[in-house]
Amino acid sequence: MDPMSTRSALFAAPFALCVAFALGACQTTAEAPAAAAPKPEPRGVSVTPATFRLPEGAGCTGDIARFRAIQANDLETGHTTKPVYDQIEAEMKKAEAMCTAGNSGGASAYVRSTKSRFGYP
Repeated sequence: MDPMSTRSALFAAPFALCVAFALGACQTTAEAPAAAAPKPEPRGVSVTPATFRLPEGAGCTGDIARFRAIQANDLETGHTTKPVYDQIEAEMKKAEAMCTAGNSGGASAYVRSTKSRFGYP
């Protein structure tokens, strides 16, 4: 036997043993442990209700109303936290002030930038 085939044989036997052991471990018949019960959502609701509708409206007033509705829904369904909701609401108050002052474009842009900062499309 040449030295290469001896070396190959020395490495092949432990490798084959490991493969056989691994395959044997996959053939166990014990039952899998029961899955853990899912954690309840913070407010007990996990999806948006079928009755949810975005407010209508044009310009900055509509933009603000729609984002506020989304935030209220996200808070109610547990998809956001109260501190985050409060931060976004503070931003919406700034946008509302801009809108009331007649800066509709600036207010709508502020809503879009807030949405982007908080990960909304």
